[in-house]
Amino acid sequence: SRVEYKAINLGTLDKLASESKVSDITVETLSSHGLAGKNDLIKILAKGELKAKVNVTAHKFSAAAAKAIEAAGGTVTEL
Repeated sequence: SRVEYKAINLGTLDKLASESKVSDITVETLSSHGLAGKNDLIKILAKGELKAKVNVTAHKFSAAAAKAIEAAGGTVTEL
């Protein structure tokens, strides 16, 4: 059975960081802002632009997304 991930794009993370002044983004952060369900498996994808320095904790990252997060000075933590 295929695991279904909820895709979250870098553009969404950037918007969240700038509008909500969040630098640590977790599944809880995403669910409290209505971007994902509490029990969703989150995959971060490289769509959009990330200028904010954010530390992201999620279940999966595309290679390009992880690279972009690190290039912006942030960290990537896989659950």
